[in-house]
Amino acid sequence: VFQFEQIGRLLEQKVHQTVLEIDQNALLHNLNEYQKFIRPETRLMAMVKAFSYGSGSYEIANLLQFQKVDYLAVAYADEGVDLRKAGITIPIMVMNPEENTFDTLQLYDLEPDIYSFGLLESFSNFLRKKRIEKYPIHIEIETGMNRLGFPSFEVEKLAEHLKHSVFLVKSVFSHLVASEDPLQDDFTRHQAWLYFEACDKIHRITGFHFLRHLANSAAIIRHPDLQLDMVRLGIGLYGVAGINHPDLDLVEATTLRTTIAQIKSLRAGESVGYGRKGMVHHDSLVATVRLGYADGYPRRLSNGKGHMWVRGKLAPVIGNICMDMAMIDITGIQGVSEGDVVIVFGKELSVSQLAAWAETIPYEIMTGISQRVKRVYYE
Repeated sequence: VFQFEQIGRLLEQKVHQTVLEIDQNALLHNLNEYQKFIRPETRLMAMVKAFSYGSGSYEIANLLQFQKVDYLAVAYADEGVDLRKAGITIPIMVMNPEENTFDTLQLYDLEPDIYSFGLLESFSNFLRKKRIEKYPIHIEIETGMNRLGFPSFEVEKLAEHLKHSVFLVKSVFSHLVASEDPLQDDFTRHQAWLYFEACDKIHRITGFHFLRHLANSAAIIRHPDLQLDMVRLGIGLYGVAGINHPDLDLVEATTLRTTIAQIKSLRAGESVGYGRKGMVHHDSLVATVRLGYADGYPRRLSNGKGHMWVRGKLAPVIGNICMDMAMIDITGIQGVSEGDVVIVFGKELSVSQLAAWAETIPYEIMTGISQRVKRVYYE
């Protein structure tokens, strides 16, 4: 007997029994589902910021690179550097560049989002000192998010600056605020009008040809007229749609699972966890699982708000969630043993449902999974 499993355990860098599994087949399935809606001539930018929504950076980017995705987008330069060092070669847009990362952007061939005149001047001065011309950038237009971007009344001034600059404008883009909401369609159309007007002014004044992208995951489906030259696919890639469409069949690509450390038999009147917030009103079985708020399980799911999936049934959280552990009430669930697998979210229990219990959005749950949780990729 060779006992390769024992050798494998010795070689593992992380042995924490809470694991986030990423189904690469599901990712490819979701990508193909969206591609059914995307026009053949429209390019695709995949959002891999925030550690690919918690699913891992290089592993997801590498998968997408071999699926002929045209662009990747990250939030900060450090994320782009990690991808370049890991061998990712396709264009990468950095959505929130900082002045102290200009050297890094240039060294690793990363393309910054330019959203203000201050950033425009700083990066322009940096490139002139380096005697670099035609450096690729992306221009962000403010149309209603009121976060980052050049406002409409500054677009003509912006275009005059770009006309004689050292930049190569690869794209002009903006962010839709509520493309998933039919009640906000008028506002979405207003955003599109502001955006098209800005693009026309930039093209007319500079003569530049650039990619236009406005549509996010929801807009790809709900506003196909806004697909333009490129679309940005984000959380939909991971199986969370945010909209219902009969021809969009997504599969959740991530499963967060943990195991039961111990099972206790408690009598009526006993309490569970810090602060004695979890009171047992009748004789009960309580399981302690290897998962806490340090792993990214929100503490606001304490005291019955959250549930976990155990042997085909939902078990409510009892008591306050601890830093490294949580307790669930498994009374009435037959055959549960110490060491059994517990599903926190996945195909059996949607991350959208977990987010609803926590009164938040799936983005926060997925990106909040701690780095100490081992990522496992499979096909």
